[in-house]
Amino acid sequence: MTDMNPGFFGRIGIAFGAFFGILGNAAFAGRVQRLREAPEAPEAPDFAAEAPKPAAAPVQPAPSVLKEASPIAALQLLGLLQRDARFIDFVEEDIANYSDADIGAAARLVHDGCRAVLREHFTIKPVRTEAEGSRVTLQEGFDAAAVRLTGNVVGKPPFNGQVSHRGWKVEDTRLPKLAPSHDASIVAPAEVEL
Repeated sequence: MTDMNPGFFGRIGIAFGAFFGILGNAAFAGRVQRLREAPEAPEAPDFAAEAPKPAAAPVQPAPSVLKEASPIAALQLLGLLQRDARFIDFVEEDIANYSDADIGAAARLVHDGCRAVLREHFTIKPVRTEAEGSRVTLQEGFDAAAVRLTGNVVGKPPFNGQVSHRGWKVEDTRLPKLAPSHDASIVAPAEVEL
């Protein structure tokens, strides 16, 4: 089950994915726009406030232990995106008063810088090798972490559908090594011109 209230670094990952998904996929951008225009969904139920189950209820398996992600690598990536693509500057800029042409020109520079960072520090390959739009059959036991089913999901595998996004998988990471004294929370130092 997806966390309905992801932490700060989880939201960074969601923001990156949404940002690049919107830039590269018009259909996804349209779905995001419709979602943003939809009325606010009701709050998710607070399961923690529910009464405990009676002793006669079957024993539930213990939830798997979640490992905590290292914020250092996320901060390091954010710093690289800022250094080479001015990513934070772009996202933090209030673009309401800019023309679409100005925003497009800025987005092109940010896109080029982000692409350079990704290609220098990661080996990224599609999860699915088929072209988008191809028909596929997912047999029982398919990797649900690598393939998300969308649309009218009913029944059990095999599932027949169409690849709407090939997905991305990182095969290699090459982030620079950091000195022990390096403060990764400073993703872009302030600049003072003399």
